Amino acid sequence: MGYTAIEKVLGRISRDEKHRGGVVAGTLLYPEPDMVMIHDALVSEAKRELDLAGIDRLYDPDKVMMVSDHDVLYGSARAAERGAFNRKAAKTWKIKNFYDAGQGGHGHIFPMENGLVLPGMFYFDNDTHATNAGAVGAFGMRVGNEISRVLGTGTTWLTVPETVRLELRGLLPKGVQARDIGFYMAREIKAGRLNFDLDYRILEYAGDLEQFGLGARVALCSTATEMRAAGVFVPPSQRVLDYCTAHAKRAFHPVYSDSDANYETCASIDLTALQPQVVLPGNVVNSVDVGETVGVAIDHAFIGSCGSGMYEDLITAASFLKGKKVASGVRLFIVPGSERSTKRILEDGLLKIFLDAGAIVLPAGCGPCNDAVVGPMASGEVSMSTATNNNTGRFGPTNARLFLGSPGTVAASAICGKITDPRSAQQDEAMQRLTENCYA
Repeated sequence: MGYTAIEKVLGRISRDEKHRGGVVAGTLLYPEPDMVMIHDALVSEAKRELDLAGIDRLYDPDKVMMVSDHDVLYGSARAAERGAFNRKAAKTWKIKNFYDAGQGGHGHIFPMENGLVLPGMFYFDNDTHATNAGAVGAFGMRVGNEISRVLGTGTTWLTVPETVRLELRGLLPKGVQARDIGFYMAREIKAGRLNFDLDYRILEYAGDLEQFGLGARVALCSTATEMRAAGVFVPPSQRVLDYCTAHAKRAFHPVYSDSDANYETCASIDLTALQPQVVLPGNVVNSVDVGETVGVAIDHAFIGSCGSGMYEDLITAASFLKGKKVASGVRLFIVPGSERSTKRILEDGLLKIFLDAGAIVLPAGCGPCNDAVVGPMASGEVSMSTATNNNTGRFGPTNARLFLGSPGTVAASAICGKITDPRSAQQDEAMQRLTENCYA
């Protein structure tokens, strides 16, 4: 019997040599991670725990990446104090890979763009959205507050997850984006038409994947995270490998599942009939075809997050906004996922399109998706966004209504002032074609 890609990744970094070829689901491991990532919101808690344990230096500071992406704009004295604490902690811990506010961007985006997260890698992370690493064929695993244990000892235990395989068949129709696939998958699981559970599983994609660039692959990872997946794996295409090779900061070795690998469940989705999706308030599983929501008036819109903050997504937004205005009464926030993208929107003219349209461009990072520390809503308002989830109260008031959609659907809706089918909106086709080669 062969191994899945993630079973191979975990076998490679196992402390037990007998596992080096691969490990089967259910095996208990203490892996040696290639990297450890911690973001700004958890540094103080992790340091307090290590201080209480009498640990004043990290197990391997050269492996640690500290990222400031949740609080980029200090909107309060508390945020400023936390930023100052984190800078001091990075110095005390001798962390060389510290990306402060304005220096990297979103921790689950810019490391892939900059060649820091690469195919075949494994890393521990305090945050659930480490699953984004699957976009380049890597595996990032969330350990939450146990990140302090990893920082202090170099590892923690894990049980090798089962893998479920989802085959995507056919080409996406015009106006439908990769983010829509995840929303559709969630609703089909809820309805029992896709008979698998993602809780502490690896979601591995298969099928017609060549149509998806790096940005789309990031989008494919997003919704599974909100359904408690332990990881996502998208087999890297030659285009992805070429990009990673051009930007890699270290050697890497891509992995692929064996033809006789064991999967807990296999299922498929026919993409050819898929329509743009809108997630109704409350949870990502509440997805419906966009036609069921067309006409709902909105007050607030946001394009960004680690689900839709890639440069590809920004081009899509600009292709709808070019030559148009955001509807009166609507606030549209655009948040690049990386400092690299922020520079590119200036160089490539997208920034002018956004500003001319009346959008509000925020610094690279989480933006409103971090519980709306920036860009919050007022009581009773309605939002349409690409946030990772739409749990009640995520953007402030518990009586605000939060809808989710793809970048195209959100951009079209912001222009019209109401939820809009992107297929009915005018789009600059020449600009949209720029997504084909935007990662080189």
